[in-house]
Amino acid sequence: MTSHAPSLDGRRFAATDVDAHGEVGLDTTFEYREKDGEIWGSYSGGSVRRGFLVGTRTGDQLDFRYSQLNIDGETSSGHCRSRIDVLTDGRVRLTETWEWESRTGSGTSAVEEFRS
Repeated sequence: MTSHAPSLDGRRFAATDVDAHGEVGLDTTFEYREKDGEIWGSYSGGSVRRGFLVGTRTGDQLDFRYSQLNIDGETSSGHCRSRIDVLTDGRVRLTETWEWESRTGSGTSAVEEFRS
């Protein structure tokens, strides 16, 4: 893996590593947008009916807040820091460290860009 990752704007990701304390599952997909150091996006799938994230990018690091609605109609929110890596095949991987702010729990996870 190398550093100095490209823009995340318009890139789509799938969860590859998940944590039991989270609601994101292997069938959750994400779409990121990026402009001038700002990042935002949406995600859904599996236990997550609809989720949104917004934050900043500094170099190869993301810092954002997320808010989501699960399939049981419950809302929750939290904070995440992600490291951006470029895989050997050129796709982007985000390695995430997150914590709930609306309830107890924290963990690590990862998402990888869809193959073209």
